[in-house]
Amino acid sequence: MPLLTVTDLRTSFHTRNGVYRAVDGVSFSVERGETLGIVGESGSGKSVTCYSIMGLIPQPPGRIESGTAMFDGIDLLHCKPSEARAIRGKRVSMIFQDPMTSLNPYLRVSEQLVEPLLIHGMLSRKEALGRALEMLEAVGINDAARRIHFYPHEFSGGMRQRVMIAMALVTRPELLIADEPTTALDVTVQAQILDLIRKLQRELGMAVIFVTHDLGVVAGLCDKVQVMYGGRVMETGSARAIFNAPQHPYTQALQRSIPALQPKGQELFTIPGLPPDVSKEIAGCAFAPRCSFAADRCLSPRPELEESHPGHAHACVRARAGEISLGANALAENND
Repeated sequence: MPLLTVTDLRTSFHTRNGVYRAVDGVSFSVERGETLGIVGESGSGKSVTCYSIMGLIPQPPGRIESGTAMFDGIDLLHCKPSEARAIRGKRVSMIFQDPMTSLNPYLRVSEQLVEPLLIHGMLSRKEALGRALEMLEAVGINDAARRIHFYPHEFSGGMRQRVMIAMALVTRPELLIADEPTTALDVTVQAQILDLIRKLQRELGMAVIFVTHDLGVVAGLCDKVQVMYGGRVMETGSARAIFNAPQHPYTQALQRSIPALQPKGQELFTIPGLPPDVSKEIAGCAFAPRCSFAADRCLSPRPELEESHPGHAHACVRARAGEISLGANALAENND
């Protein structure tokens, strides 16, 4: 049985300028010890999906219109506030994207690190401080015994990001939601953090939802991948299947945008156009206006996810009909 199962999640923001459908019918599951990567352009609904699961959507203007998020038999979207508090920060933790706005500037880092351990009654203050110090050292902060008593403004941006990672991991959660956790870190520290996450997974059987723009990290870290666009899931499957045999044009376009895969001397590939305006109803495929393979029947009705192979599903009607091929050979041809 999956540790977390999200079904038909729909989250909207009701503003004076209209209703923005940030997440529009998203479903997925994560097993214990498994890593799910969620990828897509900015504004595709990745972070809002995670905030919805954590109960962190500001209401108003946000509203979870429908769906369930079953975590070990408890629906995180509709459970009592006391049940949510008992789970959030203890059994489910989140690494936030912007440490500067997530850390409290008025509290020392030590106070913020021990807080979840004390609130959930997991350790005494002395033991909690020892665990916090251990985690700061694990994420690569030098002279952690002294720096643990610093305020957030006394750390660099990369150091604050490491503090956020330590704070999320200090309770040794069953599920870790990581929203762009290594964005502010250099490559060496990024590898160190990813190794730490893998180590804790092996020790604790921890499940991880990894939100990122870095497809290289996804290829090396994740077991499954979910590609999102315009608040919808375009394609989902194992990391091997997604990277070796993409079935949706958007997935292919994301891969072609990786600079390391570009032939030397050629202009870098970019996806033409702009992401969709989610305040307007999208009748057909959300990617159709930017897709080089689009046809009239892509514009209506909305294509749903269907399996092309066991465990690999996508929402492209033309690929399903065999009219276009987007496997490894197609990628090579498009790069020639």
